[in-house]
Amino acid sequence: MGKKELWSIIILVTVILAFSYNAFSYDLFNYIFDAKIVTHYFQNPYLHKALDYPGDPMLSFMHWTHRLYPYGPVWIGLTIPMSFIGLQFFLPTFFLFKIFISACFLGTVYFIGKILQKSEPKNELFGIAFFALNPLVIVESLVSAHNDIVMMFFGLWAVYLLMNMRYVRSIILFALSVGVKFATAAIFPVYALIFYLQKKKESINWQLMFVFMAIFMIVPIILASFRTSFQPWYLLDILPFIALVSTDYFAFIPGVVVSLFAVFEYLPFLYTGNWDNPIPLILFWMTACSIILSLLLTAGWYVKKMIK
Repeated sequence: MGKKELWSIIILVTVILAFSYNAFSYDLFNYIFDAKIVTHYFQNPYLHKALDYPGDPMLSFMHWTHRLYPYGPVWIGLTIPMSFIGLQFFLPTFFLFKIFISACFLGTVYFIGKILQKSEPKNELFGIAFFALNPLVIVESLVSAHNDIVMMFFGLWAVYLLMNMRYVRSIILFALSVGVKFATAAIFPVYALIFYLQKKKESINWQLMFVFMAIFMIVPIILASFRTSFQPWYLLDILPFIALVSTDYFAFIPGVVVSLFAVFEYLPFLYTGNWDNPIPLILFWMTACSIILSLLLTAGWYVKKMIK
């Protein structure tokens, strides 16, 4: 498959699913209401929650109506214009959010390709396909429309600019990424190391830097999982970096195995229609099994290579 054909498939899937219903997550409704608190009620979402407006008809769409705004100021800044343009009508606002987040998905895929063109040109199409055609990425980015993909869009854009030594723009984009959902702050040590090596005119092993970025992004995933529980869309925070080294077996195998298990974590919800007990325990063991299996398969592949 050539580059043109691959991008045609990605764009077609994106256009279709940009108009899909977010059947597996209610977070998109929370994004919309958070912006509505500003544009309709003229209040601060860091101080006011959805339950403070019990007469609002949109509450019937939502879960987590008791929580205050948990994201960065950049995200609310991005969503306020869409809320204004939607004129407080649900469907136009809903599709504006979906289209914007879908565009960020395409942007993330684009910068995965651009980064690979500089670091490993021969692996560009594989890295793009690994990420963009991953069923979990498609569901969480295009169907459920989680803002993690917006964060990663700015983050990868910042990394690409850093590779090209466009420091001011890169720092601005990195700050925007952190300002969406904070998690990309975890890769700041690697970001700073690259900046230092470039200033010293040292050679940089980009594949190693991307591996470090993927490893560092495990930290916010673990912290978020302890705060509530592991959610499949958390993998959007790490899969773009795995895509940059996806031709290496130690990245490819865990990326595929854990993503596959994460997609199937929706099966108990589809069967029961809720997330009540014992589903959290089932999901915990599914996640644990996916990690153990991926480690075993990776170790097995390593042993096989050593024997050869």
